[in-house]
Amino acid sequence: MSTNHDHAHHDGADMHAGHDEHAGHSVEMFRDKFWISLALTIPALIWEPMLQQWFGYTAPEFPGSQFIPAVFGTAVFFYGGWVFLRSAWGDLSRRLPGMMTLISLAIVVAFLYSAAVTLGYPGTALWWELATLVTIMLLGHWIEMRSIFQAQGALKELAKLLPDTAVRITGNDATEEVPVDALQDGDVLLIRPGAGIPADGVVKSGTSSVNEAMITGESKPVGKREGEKVVAGTVNGQGSLRIVVTGTGDRTALAGIMRLVAQAQASRSRAQALADRAAFWLTFVALGAAVVTFAAWWALGATLDFTIMRVVTVLVIACPHALGLAVPLVTAISTTIGARNGLLVRDRRGLEEARNLDIVVFDKTGTLTLGSHRVVSMTVEDDISQDDALRLAAAVQRDAEHPIANALTTSAAERGLAVPASTGFESMPGIGVSAEVEGRTLRAGGPGMLRHLGVQPGPAMQEAADAAAANAQSATYLIDGDRVLAVFAIADAVRPESLEAVERLHAVGIQVAMLTGDSTAVAEAVAKELKIDVVFAEVLPEEKVAKIEELQQGNRKVAMVGDGVNDAPALVTADVGVAIGAGTDVAVEAGDVVLVRSDPRDVARIVTLSQASYRKMVQNLWWAAGYNIVAIPLAAGVLAWAGILLVPAVGAILMSASTVIVAINAQLLRRAAL
Repeated sequence: MSTNHDHAHHDGADMHAGHDEHAGHSVEMFRDKFWISLALTIPALIWEPMLQQWFGYTAPEFPGSQFIPAVFGTAVFFYGGWVFLRSAWGDLSRRLPGMMTLISLAIVVAFLYSAAVTLGYPGTALWWELATLVTIMLLGHWIEMRSIFQAQGALKELAKLLPDTAVRITGNDATEEVPVDALQDGDVLLIRPGAGIPADGVVKSGTSSVNEAMITGESKPVGKREGEKVVAGTVNGQGSLRIVVTGTGDRTALAGIMRLVAQAQASRSRAQALADRAAFWLTFVALGAAVVTFAAWWALGATLDFTIMRVVTVLVIACPHALGLAVPLVTAISTTIGARNGLLVRDRRGLEEARNLDIVVFDKTGTLTLGSHRVVSMTVEDDISQDDALRLAAAVQRDAEHPIANALTTSAAERGLAVPASTGFESMPGIGVSAEVEGRTLRAGGPGMLRHLGVQPGPAMQEAADAAAANAQSATYLIDGDRVLAVFAIADAVRPESLEAVERLHAVGIQVAMLTGDSTAVAEAVAKELKIDVVFAEVLPEEKVAKIEELQQGNRKVAMVGDGVNDAPALVTADVGVAIGAGTDVAVEAGDVVLVRSDPRDVARIVTLSQASYRKMVQNLWWAAGYNIVAIPLAAGVLAWAGILLVPAVGAILMSASTVIVAINAQLLRRAAL
């Protein structure tokens, strides 16, 4: 299997930077230990004298039957409890007592006391309590581990996207099926209709549409023709493609995305640090409460077995287990949701800060605009349609090299126009071009061409050309003999999504600023069209950092959105760095969040995800820590006078229930509408 698949299997360990007590543990191990411990607990319950008395039954008696609870309780302690004891030893050796320390202390105290009673010390053994306690703890951990691994499932799902084999084309146009591992750069692969694409590459021949939703979150299939990039893990549509391999294994975009997701799930967040600190202190509170409980009941003259039972219940119920789970689960799930929506979180802190943003700064070129010239408006004579004018202008310019020609031909292609053939192409440097199209000689050029030919455009044309100049756009004319047929305004076109992106940010109370190296006229024109609040024009790349710092004054939180190439220092300086235009090239080192789709609207979705994640974290922390305020005094026996006493097993059920509630609450984050 390819290296990507192997990569996914290690993620379990990666995420536990903040949740180390499960390092090396697996869902299956907790599941198996739970079922076997449950089976061992049943005989201990059946032959427990206290339960026989409560439920009014008599278990079969035979020589030694009185030792059945002790034998099975001991088996559960060593078999089921060993995982907790080993983890507690690790915690103590790192001088970081935590939840495993409390669980272990509770079961060791119960075991030693029960063993002493069985060997003749006066009192009542706690074998059935010990066995049920360990079994319920194992159940709680099994559910918790399942939640964590489900949250990480995105990585495994991504790993599954890669096919195992590929169809390679050999020298004489024959094909052979080879494992994905055997692919090398430069190999030519045949991608059949409906097949998964096994490696990153460039289309050599064929046309098709490719479903890239699993990588970019974009539901509409993307058309592919010669020279266009394809990405490993995406699915080919109806056409057949031949691609040249450019990246395999760990060098594919998919592997890069998986690395980022794993890295983000492992990255420490401020909320996680807070939860860990709370769990650490709660451990000391629990130990203190256990000591006070023991001393108080001893002073009140309670029996040793009653006192020990109170202490064990306090230790169990105070386990900051839910607290340890509260944040890592939300972290894992929010990272997964982000990845599924084309938002790759590289650093958790960036995502956490996003909910507090005051200003979002966009780099103009390639972020709010397409970064390549297009026809942004055109004015035509009455006897010719816009499509016709564009089709003819693209035909005249077809063989030219300059950006204006490229803008005309690209705009025609985007409108789906069939550009006719041209002959007799002639370029006049600094003036324009001419060519024979459909039997007539047409010319295209700027104001220099009008002067050269001595031609005057009509009033509507002149007005359109003046408006283009005022917006710092280039005006290009299409001329037939002495008639100006059309004028095209050409500029770096604003992305169709940019206005909506700005409006969405305004809707959540965030100001929008724009940084550009372009002239003030161009910047003002774009800002006016997009309703942008603050404009910095004619800014050199090295001045971008200073502008970000200027906006950060007065403790304002600033996000920078850029293409990550010359914006890297500014992305790092901002409170939240968002790298856009990365497409599938996810090796963007500067951004906290990488937008796989080059869609500025996704910036508002980062804010939404940040707010939803934070809400869930706060809810979970309150639930996890808050229930102890009621539970610890109850476990200690403050309501004993009213006949309300918790046995350790009920304490374990309550503790496990709080863990399960936190896990379920975190899973509800999946419903968040981004």
